[in-house]
Amino acid sequence: MARVACIALNPPCATSCPGKPARLPVSKLPATLYFPRKPSSRVRSLSTSLITVARYGRRSMPDVRSADSDYDAALDLDRIQSPSVRLLDEQQNMVGIVSKNEAIRMANNSELLLAILSADADPPVLRLFDTMDYKKYKYEQQKKKREQLKRSAANRMDLKELKMGYNIDSHDYSVRLRAAQKFLKDGDKVKVIVNLKGRENEFRNIAIALIKRFQNDIGELATEESKNFRDRNIFIVLVPNKAILQKELSLDLITREAL
Repeated sequence: MARVACIALNPPCATSCPGKPARLPVSKLPATLYFPRKPSSRVRSLSTSLITVARYGRRSMPDVRSADSDYDAALDLDRIQSPSVRLLDEQQNMVGIVSKNEAIRMANNSELLLAILSADADPPVLRLFDTMDYKKYKYEQQKKKREQLKRSAANRMDLKELKMGYNIDSHDYSVRLRAAQKFLKDGDKVKVIVNLKGRENEFRNIAIALIKRFQNDIGELATEESKNFRDRNIFIVLVPNKAILQKELSLDLITREAL
């Protein structure tokens, strides 16, 4: 506790101040008075955290299901909020629309797994599985998912950019041409850009002729998707010609087999 010295500024007046209570002499007063200290930083931080918890409630807990590697969403029947479901038996025969509790009871009585086939259907679709059939079903589902990812990756095109000056030399031009051919054969788009800065805008016709020459040298390997010859940023976007690429791939296979 902090100590503060107390000093009487006025002398006691027992007789000269009638009608007023007499003041105690300094000798009768305690030498020090005690006042509470300001709370320490540790106490303040604790009180602040308590106030925060009271205002916002408990901190959010991590989802145990997402952290559990063994979690299987198809077997999590808590996801089904509908009181009724469309049920298939273990032979994929239609049982019909039954209550969710009835489907669970049937699975327990038959010692089968009850799995969700479509949680978004109305009503949700569930099926009974024995353990081995369910493992096969999960394997097939994962296999289909991997194939879909491969197809989407194969259909996805990345955009590659190649920049040139309007006065590019022949060596640098050849380097960019070979790079564009490689990108197109890999299935990527190619954007060829010629930037004109300041007074270089006077050479617009040369830049446009350079872009057209580049497209002509690429030949049937690509088709034009878009272009801009009006602004200072002159460009053309080329996309792979799938028919030509497939033809070249077939020729490569025939050549390899002949060797």
